[in-house]
Amino acid sequence: MKHASLLLLIFSIGFALSANAQFFEEDHLVTDVRSNVTWLRCSVGQTWDLEDKTCDGSIVKLNHDQIKNAIEQASNQLGGRVAITNARGARGIGMRDVRPPKVKQKYFPNISPEAYWTSKPNFWNRKMYWTVNFMTGHKYSRFFAYQELPVLLVRDR
Repeated sequence: MKHASLLLLIFSIGFALSANAQFFEEDHLVTDVRSNVTWLRCSVGQTWDLEDKTCDGSIVKLNHDQIKNAIEQASNQLGGRVAITNARGARGIGMRDVRPPKVKQKYFPNISPEAYWTSKPNFWNRKMYWTVNFMTGHKYSRFFAYQELPVLLVRDR
């Protein structure tokens, strides 16, 4: 009985630790294993500083036409396909119980506490797109495609 209780305790601790292992980082990339999305850790316009493990430079705000060019450039520079995330993927990196920016800052340093674009157009008004606001941790659809907002990119599978 004593061994069974000890085994159950060890199993419970191991399960709890593995349940919290949502993100795996590798240089300028971080993978969210729950959503199976690999993110570029820096906003468009910033570069990853490998030594200091942070994002350097200024965030560049883009409209949806400019995002297409940024995706093409990033794909060429990184040797693979990148894309802009959908609203569900962007909300997966957010946190509601922390001070702004409401994002897992260990994995996404120097994120601006404001609305970031997603690829998802609003169903009722196709001129508007969904955003994820890292100031509040919520998603909204109140921006038009011609407006300029920050962007986080993901690896396209």
